Amino acid sequence: MKSLDIHKSEYLKQFETQTYGRNLFRTQEEERLDAPNEECGIFGMYSDNDLDTFSLSQFGLFALQHRGQEACGISVLKDGKITNMKDEGLVLDVYKEIQDPETFMGNSAIGHTRYTTAGDKKKYNFQPFFAKNEYDQIILSIAHNGNLTNAKELKQELEAEGVVFRATSDSEVILRLIQKNLDLGLRGAIKATMEKIEGAYSVVGMTRNKFFAFRDFNGIRPLVLGAINENSYVVASESVALDAVGAQYVRDILPGEIIYTNENEPGKLHSIMVDEAKAKQRICSFEYIYFARPDSSLENINVYEIREKSGEKIWEQAPVEADVVIGVPDSGVPAAIGFSKASGIPFRPVLIKNRYIGRSFIVPTQEMRERVVNLKLNPIISEIKDKRVVIIDDSIVRGTTSKRLVKILKDAGVKEIHFRSVSPPIIAPCYLGIDTPSKDDLISANMTTEQLRDYLGVDSLEFLSTENLKVILGSANHCFGCFTEEYPVGKGEEVELFN
Repeated sequence: MKSLDIHKSEYLKQFETQTYGRNLFRTQEEERLDAPNEECGIFGMYSDNDLDTFSLSQFGLFALQHRGQEACGISVLKDGKITNMKDEGLVLDVYKEIQDPETFMGNSAIGHTRYTTAGDKKKYNFQPFFAKNEYDQIILSIAHNGNLTNAKELKQELEAEGVVFRATSDSEVILRLIQKNLDLGLRGAIKATMEKIEGAYSVVGMTRNKFFAFRDFNGIRPLVLGAINENSYVVASESVALDAVGAQYVRDILPGEIIYTNENEPGKLHSIMVDEAKAKQRICSFEYIYFARPDSSLENINVYEIREKSGEKIWEQAPVEADVVIGVPDSGVPAAIGFSKASGIPFRPVLIKNRYIGRSFIVPTQEMRERVVNLKLNPIISEIKDKRVVIIDDSIVRGTTSKRLVKILKDAGVKEIHFRSVSPPIIAPCYLGIDTPSKDDLISANMTTEQLRDYLGVDSLEFLSTENLKVILGSANHCFGCFTEEYPVGKGEEVELFN
């Protein structure tokens, strides 16, 4: 039996070269139906000298691939000219479409990996978004992570003023507001925009001579700052993107903060707080449980450590006699290791991943879609047959994936199954940048824990309590909306943002 430290090391090392996959039991279809999907990953870099922005932006976005696998795009500033490229697909596939990498080598770049939250899946909604002048030159480009709750009314106001929208995404509202106010200067335009928009937003962007980034007043979506050297800076959704380009973590961008460059002082980064009285720390708690890569740190809190502590804490909350602890790859593994550490019950990585399988299986029947799961993950039956097993998962959303997992374990001859979720019950949708099912489709909003235990067919079922989650995180200064239905900002209209 390997030590838990070795398991941890092997677990984390794999993500240096492979895309992080949260719950590998989910089929591609179920990633949309039975999981909360992350909204986006954003990346930006600036230097007063030319960089290999083509390669470095590719590395940074690859490290954020788990935050969006629908589309990818970049904008690069070179010699005062902004060039944009975006397309459907994974990061490496989109970059392969670039015929002349030299075109995308400059002194600044921003990039985006996308899941759909607001707006449909058409190419005109892929990011970065950009605005042009009358000479058909790009003068402004942004990438946005989050969701605006007042986008519809702002869009209507702008359209009444004659602003033309090209897409159906709330992110374009941010772009058009900045563009509209550029006569105030870049800093003034961003400040005016932040005073109008509501919701969750972390944004990176560029003009033809400036780089900038800003974050909403509650800091709901993450945004970190790093430095390659004293004149080269990187901004990203997670610290792993800094690691991928050889940048050192400096700090998290503060809620309500704008950072920006000035063409008169090349290489120097400036900062301003828009309204300190409005600024609060309310980062999404689900980032730590589920969304962020385990080797990331957000707000100086290491994600892996939080997940391992969640396993320890749920053992304290709901101990059980068992023979083996297993975690659902990839996101359930750290918690399973923590549960094992606290309980003394051996951890076994018995769900074996096929590392050569892609996401591209196209199968016409439900029966065949079920079999795809067994191609992705297969249990070592000898490790669990006739044994009492604790299965640790990050969350239960609709319950269909969890039910299938239970069936696979029963088919393998498990004697008892004790299910532990290291997130509290998800009882409400997110309106702040996470693509969650409606309340009618959230199983914990419609069943008691006892009813859900019977539905899954397990011997026991426990969720980490919200209070224990606060203990693990070290404070209540987070957004817990999907667990409590209490949000740091108003949720806005429960309608499509754009018709």
